[in-house]
Amino acid sequence: MGRVPDPPGIRVAPRSDQEAWLREYVARICQMDNRRFPGSQPVSFAKSDLVKLESQDFWVCEKSDGLRVLLFVNTDPTSRSQTVYLIDRNNNYYELQGLFFPNATQLPLLDTIVDGELVYDVDPRTKQETLRFLAFDCLVVDGQNIMARPLDKRYARLKSFFFQPFDKMKKDHSHVTKTHPFDIRVKKVEFSYSAQQVFADMANLQHGSDGLIYTCVNAPYTPATDDNILKWKPPSENSIDFKLVLRFPPLPENPLQPDFHAKPIFLLHVWCGDTRYEQYDQMYVDDEEWERFKASGEQYDDRIVEVRWDAAESHWKWMRFRPDKPNGNHRSIVEKILGSIADGVEKDTLLERSSAIRTAWKARVAHPPPSGNLHAPGSGPPPSTISQHAAVPPLELRYGRLATSQWSRVAGPLIVAGMNR
Repeated sequence: MGRVPDPPGIRVAPRSDQEAWLREYVARICQMDNRRFPGSQPVSFAKSDLVKLESQDFWVCEKSDGLRVLLFVNTDPTSRSQTVYLIDRNNNYYELQGLFFPNATQLPLLDTIVDGELVYDVDPRTKQETLRFLAFDCLVVDGQNIMARPLDKRYARLKSFFFQPFDKMKKDHSHVTKTHPFDIRVKKVEFSYSAQQVFADMANLQHGSDGLIYTCVNAPYTPATDDNILKWKPPSENSIDFKLVLRFPPLPENPLQPDFHAKPIFLLHVWCGDTRYEQYDQMYVDDEEWERFKASGEQYDDRIVEVRWDAAESHWKWMRFRPDKPNGNHRSIVEKILGSIADGVEKDTLLERSSAIRTAWKARVAHPPPSGNLHAPGSGPPPSTISQHAAVPPLELRYGRLATSQWSRVAGPLIVAGMNR
């Protein structure tokens, strides 16, 4: 697992007029009726999604282990003055210094919002770290909202309108890179049946990568959770984000007061929308790990944490904090991830299905719809002739050993130690 970067730049003051204006402006150019983070979010891959990969056109790329952000280029059309921001998933804005984005004529690029991920690339020889922004989608480019367009069109605009003029400027005026807070590249994508190639390329990556991302080629860009973006991880490596709540036992001499010197119970609370959380499960922490927690000086209580299910020991294990997320996974997402853990798709199964996915893809190319054209990655394959809402076989959830924790919401007693679970 790679080191997750902190957002560079100067954070716009919380609850300030500038932050309110930026959120309102971004909502307007994204044609949204709210001021929330406009980025899309994937769903966990399940066995039923193998049918999706056969019936529809998807692209696949590696899932980088980094910080998800939007890059926002804000340009005044009159004065042509340009300010660049990063927007994290907490919907915080960070103003960047030293960046300029031109258009094809090397004039200032107009308002643009690019989706991507910040990663630390580490040179294997020198061990030198390079902060890099990997761009993979585009919501607005040069003043035009393109969210309703399919992925292949957005990806083409990302390269030709955003990246190529910027790359040309760097090559023609190499000194400008000295002020850049990070390097910028466009993420490589492959057809969905080329997962084997993506896995092979992952061996040469200089940053952490923990899975694959499949994105439907013909779908629009959708803020919030998008069923057309599939996040694949090995079932044993699927993780969930909860809010961690520590509960300390009472003092022996004063049962009304907690004993903060004792080892607490580590409860996992699930997000139910708005500001509501409910107790869901328990995280296992051994004594040695608890000593490390205390020695770190970090606050653990009331923070968003990422945990994974240890099938061998039948409990949830600590992975890391998630300061980039305002909330844990929503209850509905948690249930889907549990399905992926219990009945997920192993790497071998995914690769074995690649042949059938390729055959189905080629059949659609051979018989495109009347308005279809043939494209390659970067310009895009033809629209699928099968509805994106085609029925898929129902998935039978078999949770197995997930039900062993006494605090588990999957199973277990209704009341433990006088507490409702």
